[in-house]
Amino acid sequence: MMAQSSQKFDYDLIVIGAGSGGVRAGRIAAGHGAKVAVIEGDRPGGTCVIRGCVPKKLLMYAASFSADVEDARGFGWQIDQLSHDWPGLIAAKDAEIGRLENIYRSLLKKAGVTLIEGWGRVTGPNEVSVGADVYRAAKILIAVGGTPQFTNVPGMKDHAISSNEALDLPEMPKKIAIYGSGYIALEFAGIFNGLGARTHLIYRSDLPLRGFDDDVRAHMATALTDRGIILHPETTIDQVTAEHSGKQAHLSDGSRLAVDQIMAATGRRPNTANLGLDDLGVKLGKQGEIIVDDMSQTNLPSLYAIGDVTNRINLTPVAIAEGHAFADSEFGNLIRQADHVNVASAVFSQPPIASIGLSEAAAKKVCGEITVFESQFRAMKNTISGRDEKTYMKLIVDKTTDAVVGVHMMGPDCGEIMQGIAIAVKMGATKADFDATIGIHPTAAEEFVTMRSARVDT
Repeated sequence: MMAQSSQKFDYDLIVIGAGSGGVRAGRIAAGHGAKVAVIEGDRPGGTCVIRGCVPKKLLMYAASFSADVEDARGFGWQIDQLSHDWPGLIAAKDAEIGRLENIYRSLLKKAGVTLIEGWGRVTGPNEVSVGADVYRAAKILIAVGGTPQFTNVPGMKDHAISSNEALDLPEMPKKIAIYGSGYIALEFAGIFNGLGARTHLIYRSDLPLRGFDDDVRAHMATALTDRGIILHPETTIDQVTAEHSGKQAHLSDGSRLAVDQIMAATGRRPNTANLGLDDLGVKLGKQGEIIVDDMSQTNLPSLYAIGDVTNRINLTPVAIAEGHAFADSEFGNLIRQADHVNVASAVFSQPPIASIGLSEAAAKKVCGEITVFESQFRAMKNTISGRDEKTYMKLIVDKTTDAVVGVHMMGPDCGEIMQGIAIAVKMGATKADFDATIGIHPTAAEEFVTMRSARVDT
């Protein structure tokens, strides 16, 4: 039920954070008749638009052209020399981010939402301060996202960059070491490698992308190596030092890497510092995440949180869904929860991967008996280009119900393909439903509906 504005409160809702989730929540709440203010200490658009998925993918597009040009030779194109204008790319990226920021500002204005620029701090159950100004609201929503996390490795914080700085480097590094093996590490490894940098990927585990399906991880390691990225598995950086000509990563195997840049990509943490939450007794998790219930409500009844700051599923579309559900529930008289089951995701590495549902290991625990279908092949484009890289696909089926419980892919356009597959999995499609679907030929996607022989495990 929507709370009505009164002299007691300046607003029905104050949102701290003008990222995708916060803006969606503010706009929807305003559409339900609430008086809303959104507070932003940086630039409207948040991590995704300003320093995350959007600029990253723009740079990924730029990096992918180098492989496309090489592949084009096999199709008869005569290309003598390649060069790249890094400052030009960064300027074009910045212009696009500026355009999107203005769109976010416009969306708030058109919705009748007040944008307050400055760092918001929760100073009471219904109170937010921005500098010397204090604002009161019936409800407060925190949507401040996350921030890059540096390890305690000596010299790392002083001499390494994070993903934030990597998007705005004044010049392209010739050699770079990336510490980590999550999606951010792999995406930037693909970017720098594709733009010509000698790229090292250093990580503690035996395979990259911990938490993803093990077969996908193994195929990805092979693909990264084939692309020219130098992998250092089961290795840590023990120290980072600055040299007159660049930086050195001191590795646990005793070797040293001399590079132009070292990028720390060992994870992100919820951006809860300096929000005043400890003073109010708001429950936080081990990583500093705000603990919320299924309705995104904290232990403080007037305080809510959505998105990466809650460390549930840290994806922009999930934050948007959580923000929309919150606004509908609290101001639209439509009580509903954001659905966190079977959320598809993609990693825009080179090659990219995408998935929905359970990994094979998780499926064995949840379902018991499963059947696995796999396919590995050279895409048609690669047959003439001469590229050896293979596409990998995997279906995981509950043997008892025939339901498809996991779908995984590594290869071109996998994010676009997986979005359609996600609808089917969300609806509870069975392997029989996949088998009954006629494929589109010639495409890679048709392979998902033509797998007939289950993998035989020995």
